[in-house]
Amino acid sequence: MESLLSETLLSVIACPQCKGSLVLQKEPLELVCPACKLAYAVVEGKPLLLVEKARQLNS
Repeated sequence: MESLLSETLLSVIACPQCKGSLVLQKEPLELVCPACKLAYAVVEGKPLLLVEKARQLNS
């Protein structure tokens, strides 16, 4: 799963809300936007980049 999220992919995708960079978090596997404090799930190796499906991070 994780191999599908290559460094190349991570360098070109952005947060759909603020267009900022995303950081790969391995446990749980999700992409995190530090600026928006949102976490986007990775389902079957594919990032689910929908703001309405994102998880709000605590502070």
